[in-house]
This record gives sequence, C-alpha cells and structure tokens, in this order.
Amino acid sequence: MGTGTLYLVGTPIGNLEDLTYRAVRILKEADFVAAEDTRVSGKLLHYLEISKPLVSYHEHNRKQRGPELVQRMLAGETCALVTDAGMPAVSDPGEDLANLCHEAGIPVIPVPGACAAVCALAQSGLPSGKWCFEGFLPPTGKQRRERLEVLKTEPRTCIVYEAPHRLRMTLRDLAETLGDRRVSLARELTKLHEECLRMTLPEAAAYYEEQEPRGEYVLVIEGAQDNPEQSAANQMAQAIQLTEELTAAGLTLRDAVKQAAKQTGARKNQLYQTMLAREKGE
Repeated sequence: MGTGTLYLVGTPIGNLEDLTYRAVRILKEADFVAAEDTRVSGKLLHYLEISKPLVSYHEHNRKQRGPELVQRMLAGETCALVTDAGMPAVSDPGEDLANLCHEAGIPVIPVPGACAAVCALAQSGLPSGKWCFEGFLPPTGKQRRERLEVLKTEPRTCIVYEAPHRLRMTLRDLAETLGDRRVSLARELTKLHEECLRMTLPEAAAYYEEQEPRGEYVLVIEGAQDNPEQSAANQMAQAIQLTEELTAAGLTLRDAVKQAAKQTGARKNQLYQTMLAREKGE
C-alpha cells in the first residue's frame, strides 16, 4: 500500500457560500479530518452532512500529534487538514504538519479557499504588486519594538492581523512609528457586519479611541516611501534580521555578518559594529 496524502483544505472565513465544490469533495473522500478545533469543524461537517472521524491538531498538541498523523498517512490514510477559518498552514500550526509530510515523502496538496489577508489586500486599493505578511505583531516588549522599526522602512504594503482587545494599542504604536501612512482596516470579512475603513494611521488611532473595536481585524498598511535614506535603513534592518537568524542557526557572528552583508548589500563593517553594540545592549 502506498502512502496517503495531506490535503490543506481552505474553509470559509465567515460566509459558508465561499466553500468550494472541491473542498466538499475532499472532505467527503478523506479518511479523517484534522482540525484546529473539532467543535468548530464538527459544525461545518454537520452542515455539509459529512460524517468523518475528527482529530484535534492545534498549537498546543502539534509536537505530539503531528508525528502520529504522519504515521497514519504513511500507512495509507488520507488526511484533510482544516483550520477554524481560512487556509491551514498560513500563520497556523499546520505549517509544521506540512513540513513533516514533506520530510516523510507524503504528498501535500492545497485545496484553495478564502484567505483574510488576500481578501483585505484586494479590498484596500493600496499597492498590491509587492507586499509582506506580518501576521500578529509580538504583543509587547523588545520584539514588538524591533518589528515596528523594521516596518518603518519596509517599502512594501504590509498586512497585519489584530484582535479587538489589542487594536487601539497597535494603532497608536503604528501611528507613532510609521507616521501619516494610509491604512485599510477590514473587519468581519464576508460576515454580516463586514466593514472596511480607509484613512491614515493617526486618523485610525483617533477614530478607535472613540469607537469600540469589534471583531477580528486585518490591517493593510501603505509601505514606506522610497528614498535613499529609507532604502539604506531598510537594507540594514534586513541585514540585522538575517544576521540574527544565521547566528541562531549556529554561525559565528563574524561569519553571519559576512553572509548577511553579501546577501543584502549592507556594509559589512557597519553591520558588524551594529551587531556588537546590540549584543552589549547599547
């Protein structure tokens, strides 16, 4: 018997009419369904009149459950992986399962569905030729400040997810760091109370000081305007990030700086001195 297959099945982000015919067929044909929340996915399967074994697979059990699911697929079973809403494995623990399957020689096949980030980008009217996806920003502390500094010089349109209870803080931080850029705020996409507002970041921060945030938000933020000073700063920010990734992977600081400078075009000596200063906390 050959190996099974992992299907990454996109599910609706709000409107059930967005579920594709192919997704329904795969859910019917799969041997079992791995779900972020079996209660949520169970309701979807019940609505579709599909009876399938459900297995939980989420952030808190992925390390133990992932290898178990791989073994089932190696034994010939087919798995349909779903998340509560949208495409699994995008800003989602499903990426780990997809990686395990690739390493085990198990086919990984996407079954396209709705994606909040792409929908919000299309809706925004902001430049979409080049864009970056940040997911959720770090909630607090040094990591958050560092990500905001990177976005300060990021020329591409940027997409950020945010929960309602953190929206005000995030808009204040973005307005303070990025200035008077345009932002599109999409919430409750495809649902009954769907809304899209477009304004500047300071205007958005002021607006939500008066209005209560409701629902999950997708922020589409205009990129930094291109000028030599910003381009150099962005180049250095990318080099710093790459150096940190390389040192975390085991390279010495000197070797990491050499490789990062070569890949990004940043000045090697300046990058090395910057990294030394960061290590000393300067």
